[in-house]
Amino acid sequence: LRQVGQGKAIKSFKRNICRSPIAEAVFRKMATDAGLVDKWLIDSGATSDWNTGSSPDSRGLACLRKYGIETSHRARQVTKDDFMSFDYILCMDESNLSDLKKKANSVKNCKAKIELLGSYDPQNQLIIKDPYYGSDEDFEKVYEQCLRCCKAFLEKNT
Repeated sequence: LRQVGQGKAIKSFKRNICRSPIAEAVFRKMATDAGLVDKWLIDSGATSDWNTGSSPDSRGLACLRKYGIETSHRARQVTKDDFMSFDYILCMDESNLSDLKKKANSVKNCKAKIELLGSYDPQNQLIIKDPYYGSDEDFEKVYEQCLRCCKAFLEKNT
């Protein structure tokens, strides 16, 4: 997520095809519904280059469509520039957090605050588990967690 004017943020995950496209699409819809989308530039990226250019997982897309949310997302990798231009980089688990902090240490003018998206969860579920090897129900859990976390993040940062 990148907030235009007030701050900027990006959501980041290992492959950028499951959790992050859901979080990105959920946040975009929330910001749009709240009349705040013009204040945010919303994006997501991967800590690896495994799926660069790929569409989101079909199960994640089906989950989003169930709630009337569409996305045209294509996977991309987080770049050094992201650490200089984004105010927030939000990730899903400790592995992503560690990878991002290592990358941030190599960036001279890093201004991004790197934190877990789950740190905003009112139900205190800090980690948002990767549903890739799971079921449709696991994608639903990710959607529900992203909904709670993105709502809290938006409320805190607007």
